[in-house]
Amino acid sequence: MNCIIIDDEAMARAIVKQLCSKIPNLDVIEEFDNAISAIKFLNQQTIDVIFLDIHMPGFSGVDFVQTLKDPPKIVLTTSDTDFAIAAYEYESIVDYLVKPITQERFEKCIDKISNLPAHKPAQPAATGNEKDEGEDLYINIDRRLIKLKLNEILVIEAKGDYIDIKTEKEDYRVHTTLKKIKEKLPERLFLHIHRSYIINFTKIIDIEDNSVLIAKNVVPISRSNRPELMRRLNLL
Repeated sequence: MNCIIIDDEAMARAIVKQLCSKIPNLDVIEEFDNAISAIKFLNQQTIDVIFLDIHMPGFSGVDFVQTLKDPPKIVLTTSDTDFAIAAYEYESIVDYLVKPITQERFEKCIDKISNLPAHKPAQPAATGNEKDEGEDLYINIDRRLIKLKLNEILVIEAKGDYIDIKTEKEDYRVHTTLKKIKEKLPERLFLHIHRSYIINFTKIIDIEDNSVLIAKNVVPISRSNRPELMRRLNLL
């Protein structure tokens, strides 16, 4: 089996790496001090096991788990015992190691993993009932129907009973709700990134802290929607 270690503390990574070195056929391929770098790596590599710390600054272990499209087996490594029960709500989390981790407990974890079915990357299912997604959207303004090209829409913002639609050419205000327009937008282009905003995530220029930059628009990212954004980005 190959594995990676994700922990913001160098000493903690070194301890897990040493524990791994005593297990035959368990190879540490890489280690990371933050989850974002690990996501980039996993976009290019397939691994069997992730040893993951929960509490990391900026992007936590829980955020990381929610981000993964098709996660391998995950073992949480943490000094926080309070999260143990909640951890098993995630199918990909197969064990929970409390620091300091003993060699005996680590070996039991590996034995458990070895007896689990091997991870097989999920194949996209053809449902046959996908929403018919056109390239245009018509909006009603002053009894006129205006055609907008979906790939030119940048940001949609809720403003009470109205929404503001910002495009590459012009801005529009429409009497409707964010929920209703979301139903008309293809998920391949758009993401509900905050309770008041939907963005065309293909137009993102920069991501910093808790906001994204699209053209000249700085749009906030809600904590609950950040993992989905990171999951859908094609990180290098």
